[in-house]
Formats: sequence, C-alpha cells, structure tokens
Amino acid sequence: MQVKISAVIICFNEEDKIERCILSLKEVSDEIIVVDSFSTDKTKEICNELNVNFFTNKFKGHIEQKNYALSLTNNNYVISLDADEALDKLAISSILKIKESWNYDAYIINRLNNFCGKWIRHGSWYPDKKIRIWNKQIGQWGGINPHDQVILNKTVSPHHIKGNILHYTVDSLEQFIKQTKYFSSISTNAYYKKGKKSYIINLLINPCVKFVQSYIIKLGFLDAKEGFIIARYAAYGTFLKYKELRKLQKAK
Repeated sequence: MQVKISAVIICFNEEDKIERCILSLKEVSDEIIVVDSFSTDKTKEICNELNVNFFTNKFKGHIEQKNYALSLTNNNYVISLDADEALDKLAISSILKIKESWNYDAYIINRLNNFCGKWIRHGSWYPDKKIRIWNKQIGQWGGINPHDQVILNKTVSPHHIKGNILHYTVDSLEQFIKQTKYFSSISTNAYYKKGKKSYIINLLINPCVKFVQSYIIKLGFLDAKEGFIIARYAAYGTFLKYKELRKLQKAK
C-alpha cells in the first residue's frame, strides 16, 4: 500500500523561488503545508495559485517554525524543504519508490548548493547530507539555530537515497556577505541562550580550522575561486559568531 507524504515549507519573501520548490514537491507529496512569516512580496499569492495549504505564523526561529509546520501535517510521513530548495529528477524518482515501499523510518539525501550560478561539488558544501524525509512520530527539528537538523530516536538508522536537493543559496557576493552576517548573528544568540562561552582562543583558532577544513581537507579548492570565497566567509562567519558572543558575555 502506498504511503501518503506531507510536504512542509517555511518561507519569508520568497516570490522568486517558492514556485520551483512547490512544483517539485507536487510530484511526490499528497499535501503541501507552507508556513509563512508574513511576507510582504507575492509569496502568498503564488502559493494560493498553486493550491497549497498556506498558514502564517510569527517567526521565532528556524527550528520553532519548522516544528510548527510539522504539527500542521495530516500524515505521519513527511518531507521538508526550504523555499529556496527543490528536488531534482533523480530525487523525485527515489521518493516515489519510497512511497511504494517505506522500509526505513528516515531517509538521507544529498543537498547540492548553487553559489552565484555555479553548483558547488566540494568543500563543506557537498555532499551536504540531510535527513529530510522521515516518520514524524520518531523525530522532529532540533539543533542550534540557524543550523537546524532533524533529531531522531537513537535506535533509528536512516537510509541514504539517490538524487539531490537543489539549493539556490545566493545570487551575488553582496547577498552572501549579508547572509553570513545574518546567520552568524542568529548563531551567536542561540549559543548565548544555551550558556556557551567564547574565549580568545576561539577567535584565533576556530576560524582557521573552519577555513582549512572547507578549502583543503574537503577539497574546496577544486571549486576554483568560488571554493575559496565560500571557505573564506565560512571562517569569517565563525569569527563573527565568537566575537559577538564575547561582547554579550562582557555586557552581562
């Protein structure tokens, strides 16, 4: 018997990308839940035209918003994408096979990231393995904002499927720098709330480790100048996170 899958998307001002996301999910899902953080562009209109179940909810964090979206689904089996993501053809084929024979409680799929028009196939960006298809009875969103992840029961062993989630990250370097600062700010606040500390050694060592890991160990240099830029700003974001965390500690 074929299982029914609910798809969930959270979004804010994604009029340029959400249609692609929804259309890819329509091929594999039995309902699509979109939770919007009160977009001011045409996101809502596009979603209504595509006949999805559209909800609005105040954004309190990526983890909180995704778990709220999860609570709105009518099926136990779910797939989650961000609005700037879409399934490729091989992923769609793999998920259709899963629906025919659901043998695992969770499935891992690679995420292929697009940076300013170029697909990044090395470094810390690929294979960007994600659990995005699972039985919601045995897992929900957790981690530290904005780096959310599906947390499963310890007894669960997810299965890796073929295909990619296509992630259209940024269209320009300026947008990437802005995004790096935004995410580092979210991470700083999340770390602070959890009582994590920042020391001078974190400012000196952690950014260097991040760069070496992304650019050299994980072969980011094979992605040419884009690989260098990604590794550089991964290090920069790490530096900002610990720098701002120290400021919060001193202010306290």
